[in-house]
Amino acid sequence: MRDAYLIGAGQSDFGAFPDESYRSLFATAFENAADSVPAGIDREAIDEAYIGMVSIGGRQIGLPAPAVVEHAGLHGVPCTRLENACAASGYSIRQAIQAVRSGMADVVVAGGTEVMNDVSSETLPYWLGVSGEMEWERMAGTTFAGVYAQIASAHMAEYGTEREQLSHVAVKSHKHGAMNPHAQLGFECSLDDAENAQVVAHPLTLYHCCPTTDGAAVSLIASEDVAAEYTDDPIRITGAGAASDGVGLFQRDSYTNLPAASTAADRAYEMAGVGPADIDFAEVHDCFSIAEIMAYEDLGFCDRGEGGTLAESGETALDGRLPVNTSGGLKSKGHPIGATGASQAVEVFKQLTHQAGDRQVPDPQRGLAHNVGGSGGAVTVHIFERAEVGR
Repeated sequence: MRDAYLIGAGQSDFGAFPDESYRSLFATAFENAADSVPAGIDREAIDEAYIGMVSIGGRQIGLPAPAVVEHAGLHGVPCTRLENACAASGYSIRQAIQAVRSGMADVVVAGGTEVMNDVSSETLPYWLGVSGEMEWERMAGTTFAGVYAQIASAHMAEYGTEREQLSHVAVKSHKHGAMNPHAQLGFECSLDDAENAQVVAHPLTLYHCCPTTDGAAVSLIASEDVAAEYTDDPIRITGAGAASDGVGLFQRDSYTNLPAASTAADRAYEMAGVGPADIDFAEVHDCFSIAEIMAYEDLGFCDRGEGGTLAESGETALDGRLPVNTSGGLKSKGHPIGATGASQAVEVFKQLTHQAGDRQVPDPQRGLAHNVGGSGGAVTVHIFERAEVGR
């Protein structure tokens, strides 16, 4: 099978945009992705498109992929909508890789889009809840903050993780996000800010939770046969892992890890022929700060129970041994559900092509993106590296 390459990536601003639609946000993201391709790219070169979208608020539940693709001027391009909750566009990237590797396509759009801020505060929890276990969690009144609060409490009870360690994650993420012009919450916060903020679901405070976000992101993935036509600086996608698990917490043996994340990571590492120690930076799914701490452990960056200590150590900061969420992560950059996985690839592209500005990691060679659906029901892990075409 042919190798797949990331040749461009772009996103819209993330935030609350009452004058934008899921169509217009996607069109902006596509234009930014196309502009990022060094040699440029014509719409006629696009063979396929995969679009992640949960359809918050019920908008365009049917045919959202043709709606956004046509609005972006990709007339007649075959397109498919993917919905795997918050991992929707991580799975878009996976499908694009499969299309390229199989020989069915040479250039594929893998993106996502979501509008969330035009839904009332009373209605929004319903639509967020459909990304979790419906019958035994959402219908019983459990919110996503409540689910991750249970996870955080279990992690604290089992490993002695402290709430202040969750706050260190928030402080780091906001410091990175303050350097990202696309971030929704692009400002720094202090440890006191995070610790003393309003409690959302004990033990999680407001600063331990991601915001509600409108936005879109697009990655352009090409085969080894054509990648050199678009760039002399290709990003090879060496590992693609995915896995699923029971959607409800009650279906799992433990609340303190996400088995699907570990399985997806193992598959990605095996395909890429590398291990956790070979990763130079990572974008991980930190919908809540405890999720980032668990990601450290699930991805093998530290042993079980040591994620809080790793967060507190500063090693995952921009100047640390393993920078994590240099974009600001979901916590600061924002979390437009269907677009989040694709936006992680945007940050990976910028880092590996040395276009990340003040948040640039020094000379990175390999990056990882980890995208989680719900509380771990679906996960993708992708590994990207700088490489020569035809390697």
